[in-house]
Amino acid sequence: MSVTPVPEPAAPVLRMEAVRKSFGASPVLRDVDLEVAPHTVTALIGASGSGKSTLLRCANLLEEVDDGAIWLEGEEITDPRADADAVRRRIGVVFQAYNLFPHLTVLQNITLAPRRVHGLSRPRAEAEARELLERLGLGAKADEYPDRLSGGQQQRAAIVRALAVRPRLLLLDEITAALDPELVGEVLGLVREVKEGGMTMVIATHEMAFAREVADQVCFLDAGVVLERGTPDEVFGAPRQERTRRFLRRIVAAGRL
Repeated sequence: MSVTPVPEPAAPVLRMEAVRKSFGASPVLRDVDLEVAPHTVTALIGASGSGKSTLLRCANLLEEVDDGAIWLEGEEITDPRADADAVRRRIGVVFQAYNLFPHLTVLQNITLAPRRVHGLSRPRAEAEARELLERLGLGAKADEYPDRLSGGQQQRAAIVRALAVRPRLLLLDEITAALDPELVGEVLGLVREVKEGGMTMVIATHEMAFAREVADQVCFLDAGVVLERGTPDEVFGAPRQERTRRFLRRIVAAGRL
């Protein structure tokens, strides 16, 4: 009788081990361990100043870690011999600020990196960008300049720009923080579509209801430590740590969960 072998679990896209980062005498990340499986969403939650943004910046090598190691698809990217530019070409990042070039159209913003960094021809880069814009609801805005777009449209364009380089990992840092409340929904809707497409993401967010809906793994950071991690039901529904419970009680009281 033949036995079907049990498939090995997929290796994590991102792995952090005992990562430490300080600014001066102030520790920001303290022995952070994190694993992000392929095609999953990890939500980082916690109060402002808990280390969420610094964790993302370390993952993209925008900040140099003081100790510990980070792997991207099995490659140790904190090794001094690693090519930081090559690493960043495999990671898409979207910050609070849209960072779109105001003198370029949406299409030009999106095709800049595929052409200059990845070597795509202009016709191919533009064709792929227009297809992506159309699929994600911004096709009519391709030839507009950023100042002609709403804040929500600009942030969605920034996400499309990050996706245009076909990253292996997408990092989103409080992407709704600078938006008016009525614009938050359209940006989060786009993130849902990106998740459905199988993109691996790490999201730092204050949108707790969204994190509960979209995440496969939730990590609660407190003073630079991953104090609690688990599924959304575990972290939001039955948190083990008193500090997590206090944080969530404040969130509930504010009507954000």
